[in-house]
Amino acid sequence: MMEKNDCALKIENISVGSENNPIFIIAEIGQNHQGSIEVAKKLILSAKECGCNCVKFQKSHLTTKFTGKALLRPYNGENSWGKTYGEHKMFLEFSLEQYGELRNFANQLGLIFSASAMDEISLSQLVDLQLSFIKIGSGDANNFKLLQDAAKTHIPLIISTGMQNMITIEKIVEIMNDNCKKNFALLHCVSSYPTNLEDSTLKMIKLFKKKFPNVVIGYSGHEKGILLSQIAVLLGAKIVERHFTLNKNQKGSDHSVSLDPTEMRLLVERIRNFEKQGYTKIMRTDEQIIKILKCENENSVRQSLKDVSSKEILPCELPCRKKLGKSLVYRKPLKENYIIKTEDIIAKVSEPFGISAEFIYEVIGRKLKVNVAEDEIIEFIHLY
Repeated sequence: MMEKNDCALKIENISVGSENNPIFIIAEIGQNHQGSIEVAKKLILSAKECGCNCVKFQKSHLTTKFTGKALLRPYNGENSWGKTYGEHKMFLEFSLEQYGELRNFANQLGLIFSASAMDEISLSQLVDLQLSFIKIGSGDANNFKLLQDAAKTHIPLIISTGMQNMITIEKIVEIMNDNCKKNFALLHCVSSYPTNLEDSTLKMIKLFKKKFPNVVIGYSGHEKGILLSQIAVLLGAKIVERHFTLNKNQKGSDHSVSLDPTEMRLLVERIRNFEKQGYTKIMRTDEQIIKILKCENENSVRQSLKDVSSKEILPCELPCRKKLGKSLVYRKPLKENYIIKTEDIIAKVSEPFGISAEFIYEVIGRKLKVNVAEDEIIEFIHLY
């Protein structure tokens, strides 16, 4: 048996992570609403019926999140809602007024409503909506400027860590500490759709809890089914986030790795039963987890329980990192010999992928060799 963490994240009247409060379960609706406010409300109501604590969406200001070239990229696949990626994303984006309507609908049902801030303008908009917490997704976990802006707000933060290494995770915690931000949590996450058992690295939860003892640690899963999410709870995760859909066969890339209402209800029931049995009071050993789960396939559990010593970007995460990871981009046209400042740079999903966002400090203070354009990706060949 392992020592308990006594940290907590205050979200409304819930002390997430404290011993006497239940696991905080988030139904990640994301963009599984098909661009329909009515479908979104059906998802919220279903999440309530399943016993979730919270529903979460994704907020983007498209020209701030994406470069122009990324928005113009042809997007003609079976999951597309438009001829270009920009048209596709615009179809799925709700207005601020609609977000307010959905927040009020969720609150009337007794659910906490939240959203991921996918860029700096969306962060400001979500702050204005007075959400109970704001999520920073894995794609922005290395977007240090956005993290600094978020850390300066009074609103609690939940930050996913997919597609990042331990150096970046340590920088996230450093940014929070430098801004005296204590009300935040980190979620172990693997940005692979779906995440296979052997890639799940669930022991990262224990490593995070040991390395960051004053931070609430949770799990954001992209696997099929509910086995890994149960194991994450038994390893000490105090937050569980899973994508949620009404129908896995609907159009859209996230539906197939989402839980439907039957699965979500079962996951919530299993987690609440773990709590009643006292299984979530402490982090469990491998053998205890296998015994609790009574698995027919013990090897499946053991595959997810491989020991880890550090966090690295996994090969299975590279496709998602290439598609949705953020690169450093010039905010405005700049002239040769100009010395780059922080305010000259923004991190965006770009086409093609450029210098990854976590390398911002290797760019600031460098002098330009050439003239550059607004929205152009930064390349080291531009710099002295």
